[in-house]
Amino acid sequence: MIERYSRPQMKRVWSDENKFNKWLDVEITVCEAWAELGFIPREAVPKIKLARVNLKRMEEILKETHHDMTAFLGSVSESLGKESRFIHLGLTSSDVIDTALGLQLVEATEILNQDIKELISVLAQKAIEHKYTAMIGRTHGIHAEPISFGLKLAIWVEEMKRQRQRLTAARKVIAAGKISGAVGTYATLPPEVEEKACAKLGLTPAPVSSQILQRDRHAQFTTTLAIIASSLEKFATEIRGLQRTEVREVAEPFGASQTGSSAMPHKRNPELCERICGLARLIRGYALTSMENIALWHERDISHSSTERVILPDSCLALDYSLSVFTSVMRGLEVYPKRMKRNLDLTRGVIFSQRVMLALIDKGLSRQKAYQLTQRNAIKSWERNKNFLILLKADPEVTASLPPEELEPLFNEQYYLRFIDDIFKRVGLTEAQWKGKTRATESGNLAPRTI
Repeated sequence: MIERYSRPQMKRVWSDENKFNKWLDVEITVCEAWAELGFIPREAVPKIKLARVNLKRMEEILKETHHDMTAFLGSVSESLGKESRFIHLGLTSSDVIDTALGLQLVEATEILNQDIKELISVLAQKAIEHKYTAMIGRTHGIHAEPISFGLKLAIWVEEMKRQRQRLTAARKVIAAGKISGAVGTYATLPPEVEEKACAKLGLTPAPVSSQILQRDRHAQFTTTLAIIASSLEKFATEIRGLQRTEVREVAEPFGASQTGSSAMPHKRNPELCERICGLARLIRGYALTSMENIALWHERDISHSSTERVILPDSCLALDYSLSVFTSVMRGLEVYPKRMKRNLDLTRGVIFSQRVMLALIDKGLSRQKAYQLTQRNAIKSWERNKNFLILLKADPEVTASLPPEELEPLFNEQYYLRFIDDIFKRVGLTEAQWKGKTRATESGNLAPRTI
C-alpha cells in the first residue's frame, strides 16, 4: 500500500480493521436474512451481532491455516458461543470477500467524488477570475491565436464534470453483492438470502454470478480512476509547460522557506505537478492489471486476488492524494498576466495572420491568393524579426485590397475573446454560482516534499 500518499479518510477505508469489519457486517447481515426466512432462530441474531474480530488472534490462526477467511471465522467464532455455528452458513469465501469489497469501493468512491467536486469548485473560481486574462493559445507547442487563461480552465472544469459522471457510473457497477454459494448456483442458500442481505447493505445483488463477482466490474472502476488520473496529468503537464523559464506564465505555489534544488538555490520547480504525472502512470498500470483480471479459469481462480490487494487500495489512495495535491496547486496557483501579454507580443503580430487572410478574402481575393500574400509576410516577420503589420503595410499587393487603416483594427487580441461570456454560460460558470464554494485546505493534505 502506498503509505506515503495516504490521507486519513481513504487510509481508513483500506485498513485491515475496516476490511475485516466489512466481512463481519456481511456475515451478520446474512444471519439476519436467514433468521427472517426462518432458517435460524431469531433470538440468536442479537447475540450474533455482538461478534467481534480480534486481529491479533486472526494473525495467530492464519499462521496455521494459511487461509485468511478461515482465520477470520476462527477469530469471530471465539467471540461467540453456540451461535457461532450460524456464521458463514451456506457461504463461500468470495460471498463475503467480494460483497465486502463492494462496500469498501463504495466508501472510496464517495471520498473521490467529494475530491472531484472540490477541484471543480476551485477550477471554476480560478476560471472566472481569469475569464478575460488574454494569453497565447498554442498548437504543436507553437503560438497559434489568442485565448484567455479562463477559457483554458473552463475546459478543465467541463472535463472534471465528465469525470464525476464516469465515477458515478463506475460506482453503480461496483456497488454489487454476491451471495450465491460456491459456484453461483445457490445450492446451499436460497436467492432470498442474497436479496435481503444486499438490500440491508445498500448493494445490488448480481443477477448472476459464479463463485465471484465478475471482474469486468472492477476493471471498469479501476480504468475510470485511470482516466481521472490521466486528466490530472494533462492539467499538471500544462502547468509544467507554462512554468518553464522561457514561458513563465504560471507557477505552482512556493513556500517562503521551500527549496527547489540542493545544488542550485535559484531553482523553483513544478515538482507537485511532476508528482501528479508520475502517479497517473502508476494508476494506468493498475488499470491494465485490472483488465488482465477479467479472464479467470472456469468459475473462478485466485490469480486476481493477489493483484487486487494492491491495485484497488493503491489506485484509490494515489488518486485521492493526486486530487488533493492538484486542488492545492490550483488554489494557490500564481498567474502572471503581464508575462502572458509579453508572450502574446513575442511574435510581432503574426498571430493575427488568419484575420488578415480572411479580410483579404472578404475583399474578393481567392483563398489561395489571400493565403499566399499573408504567409509571405508572416515568413518575413519570422525570419527578419520584423513587425508583421509594418510588413503588410509595405506590401503593395496587400494594401491594394486592404489599406493601412483597415489593417490596424485586425491586430486586436480582444477580438478573440468576444464569445467568452457565451462559452462560460454554456459551461455553467457564473460568479454568483461559484463564489465562496471551496473549503479551506485541509491540514496534512500534502505528503513530505521529498517524494
